[in-house]
Amino acid sequence: MNVATAKQMQSLDRRTIEEYGLPSILLMENAAFGIVEKLFDHYPSLPSLRVGIFCGRGNNGGDGLAVARHLLRRGVAVEAVLLFDPGLLKGEVRTNFEVFSKLRGKIRIVSNDSESSIIPTIIERSDLLVDAIFGTGLSQPITGHLARAVEEINRSGKRVAAVDIPSGISSDTGKILGCAVRAERTITLALPKRGHFLLPGLEYRGVLSVADIGIPPALVAEAKIPAELTEPNRFAPFLQARPRGAHKGFYGHLLIVAGSRGKGGAAAMAAHGALRSGVGLLTVAYPRELLLPNLPMEAMTAPLPESPDGTLSSAALKPLLNGVQGKEAVAIGPGLSQNPETQEIIRELIFGAPLPVVIDADGINALAGKTDGLRSAPGARVLTPHPGEMARLIGTATQKIVDDPMGEAERFATEHRVVLVLKGAQTLIATPDGSLLINPTGNPGMATGGSGDVLTGMIGALLARGVPPPEAAALSVYLHGLAGDLAASDRGETGMTPSDLIDEIPGAFRTLQADLKTASSTKEYK
Repeated sequence: MNVATAKQMQSLDRRTIEEYGLPSILLMENAAFGIVEKLFDHYPSLPSLRVGIFCGRGNNGGDGLAVARHLLRRGVAVEAVLLFDPGLLKGEVRTNFEVFSKLRGKIRIVSNDSESSIIPTIIERSDLLVDAIFGTGLSQPITGHLARAVEEINRSGKRVAAVDIPSGISSDTGKILGCAVRAERTITLALPKRGHFLLPGLEYRGVLSVADIGIPPALVAEAKIPAELTEPNRFAPFLQARPRGAHKGFYGHLLIVAGSRGKGGAAAMAAHGALRSGVGLLTVAYPRELLLPNLPMEAMTAPLPESPDGTLSSAALKPLLNGVQGKEAVAIGPGLSQNPETQEIIRELIFGAPLPVVIDADGINALAGKTDGLRSAPGARVLTPHPGEMARLIGTATQKIVDDPMGEAERFATEHRVVLVLKGAQTLIATPDGSLLINPTGNPGMATGGSGDVLTGMIGALLARGVPPPEAAALSVYLHGLAGDLAASDRGETGMTPSDLIDEIPGAFRTLQADLKTASSTKEYK
């Protein structure tokens, strides 16, 4: 499913009206019908609830007034609150206001500060609040009595469902414009918006579902929207049952280069991640004196010359280059250290290995300020930084990455012709052709040291198995997050460890294969 900007969504609406002849009042009616159906799905006791709908003067408010009418028709006790002077209403919004009024729907006008004292009373007599104040067109901070309405909604502790996007959240950046409604659910229209997946918008929208409003699929396809959510059906070609005659040679040989004194666990976790992801053969290269008590017994080892600091020394370069022979992919970086001697080896391997290479942690640190060789590398390169590593990589402040993760990921991937996995609350996968994938799986319990090492091994395994680099990255990230969700469901988020995540990788594969058979348009995103 594509993820749109405000401008892209406006273009789709306009083209639907102009090219297909569907009037805007019909799109608003479709939106209201879809929202009401979702409300009944989400709140089975809705017929017995009292619903308060807060409406603005734009299309979002028009949607809210139409929702109020549909709920009234279905016997729900509903009260609409218009937060603007009715004289300011135009077009379809005015039509829906007038129709609801003629049906003797209950509506209160709160158009200024002096009238806002009634807001807490309206909220108090409601069981469910619907936020239809501002939608994707908001571009300036919420102030005055509108801000008070938002604050009172949040202060109430009542259940809140937002129409399209919580009021006050930028649909393009996820940033808060003055203040913002905190919803337990958001019912977005036609397509998800970028702000649904960017912090802090991600934290404010609750569970996200999508209501169809009648935008022709052909228009969405023609728009060539570069951002999309990764969904199960994308991975069907890479989840086929293994043939009966398969042997280990069918599934590739991965070389993992990892570890240094005190960081042997990084190598072990990457190795476990790779083996749980179905690689046929695995070799782990590491400093020869490094203790690896938790290395899986299935892994072959390649002890290499080490420096006095317990890291790979320059003498390790030749055996490493030789070790690449006969492999299908390389994973490099976890726990390798920032020792200058080691970092030089890392760069030589990244820029010279004629294989797909996934690069994490100290592999990324070795490229800081030295990324020019990536574009001409003799094989695909997949980089997996978190925002801090991404900032060091391009020589900027971490906050710049946090402020515009999608833009920074897209720019780096296209400029350097790499696949970039920017890890975060919703991990992003940017590809050399300008596409951007947003991963919907995962949870805060995965925010612990070692989770990234597991992901590195998983991506390396799929690369070795011959999965194309963009799909290897996207599928690994999806499964990695899904394994984390399974672990959290069983153990809770607080005490989760990367070892728990590793144990759930086979279950994640099974769950994804099952989801391929049941995926539908009713998908929700947490």
